Amino acid sequence: MIKNHFFVIIIVVAILIIGLGFFGYKFSGFLTESKVNDSVELIKLKVFFINSQLDPGVSCVKVFSVERFVTSTPAVGLAALQQLLVGPTKSEKAGGFGTTINPGVTVQKLTIENGIARVDFNDELDRQAGGSCRVSAIRAQIEATLKQFSTVKEVIISINGQSEDILQP
Repeated sequence: MIKNHFFVIIIVVAILIIGLGFFGYKFSGFLTESKVNDSVELIKLKVFFINSQLDPGVSCVKVFSVERFVTSTPAVGLAALQQLLVGPTKSEKAGGFGTTINPGVTVQKLTIENGIARVDFNDELDRQAGGSCRVSAIRAQIEATLKQFSTVKEVIISINGQSEDILQP
């Protein structure tokens, strides 16, 4: 009787392994799985945050990079900004990384021409963004994230199309 149950369990496990393999899963080791998707190409970007451990004196303009992997896209600047707006991961936070950018900020438009990146955000970027240190840190995070690309030499930040009188201390 025990042999019959054992045999049935072996058959069920084999069917599961074969069935999951059919749906794109591969098994390496005993019952360890990872989704196989050869058609998705990832690219590595840098995202810049403040870091209380690497800059304990809080210089307000000093930012540090973390690497992120995203699906390949011709709009790498936008992808990098979107990763910046996601904020640091739990493990990055544990390493002292943080952001001065409000949650809910979105990029409305990004253009890069003649070395100038013009990025327009919604009004959440400027909400309660008082204080020269915080404003400087917001600008530093955005500028460093965009200037990692050789096509960007200067960054102009706007909110709802307005670039003057924004992010004021």
